[in-house]
Amino acid sequence: MMTLAAVDRIVAAALEEDAPWGDITSEALIPTGAVATAVLAAREPGIFSGSAVFDAAFRLTDPTIAVAWQVADGDRFSAGQTLATITGPARAVLTAERIGLNFAQRMSGIATLTGSYVDAVAGTGVRIADTRKTTPGLRVLERHAVRSGGGHNHRHSLSDAVMAKDNHLAVLTASGLSVTEALLQAKTRLPHTTHIEVEVDRLAQIEPVLAAGIGTIMLDNFSLDDLRTGVAMVAGRATVEASGGVTLETVRAIAETGVDVISVGALTHSARALDLGLDVRVELPASS
Repeated sequence: MMTLAAVDRIVAAALEEDAPWGDITSEALIPTGAVATAVLAAREPGIFSGSAVFDAAFRLTDPTIAVAWQVADGDRFSAGQTLATITGPARAVLTAERIGLNFAQRMSGIATLTGSYVDAVAGTGVRIADTRKTTPGLRVLERHAVRSGGGHNHRHSLSDAVMAKDNHLAVLTASGLSVTEALLQAKTRLPHTTHIEVEVDRLAQIEPVLAAGIGTIMLDNFSLDDLRTGVAMVAGRATVEASGGVTLETVRAIAETGVDVISVGALTHSARALDLGLDVRVELPASS
């Protein structure tokens, strides 16, 4: 989950990157006592995500800056809608604006794309899930954005669950063990609470994997016909996940094969930043 500590760590690093020795433009051009009012507005429709991150950009720059929200994470908005109003010392507002806006645009883009996939499978009962194809260092933010869009998170990291892919199985069976034997042996080295998922790329692999009592089976790059056959073969003995080559054009048909989960790497690796604008009005201090 996205904790305040994680948000502050990520945003502080971004602010340090953007103004390592201060904002010399604002310091040179903006009087010390000037006050700014900024409006975060949508230039296109979408689903919002990133309020805590946007807040942190201003709070960590100057805690006297106030952000008043008119939307919450997960809310849909229309073009032209005001999302938030920011007021505070002009220098600080101008220093923080780009970092706050970058995060809000990126996270809202992910939420909006996720919402499109969720809408496409409405009524099927299928979960849309993300993958580990996230921006290094920003996973916690991007996965929060997926949830804002109505999607679900896959395992957060390599430490959370076992997910055996083709290369893992090749190593496991190199000693001559069958896939079933290798998986059963691996299970003896794991805590009983650890979830196990195994990826298969052909129908013939399904029964040997299921015989090991795994919790989730991923049908990777299966045709629609093979997905339907695979779901029938599993027959409720494990959660069935479909993955590979999923697009907005194909996701509905995949969902209708009877799978339980569809994982989509594009939610995070191919989402376009949403067009949000931040218009700033500065009031100069009265001359002494």
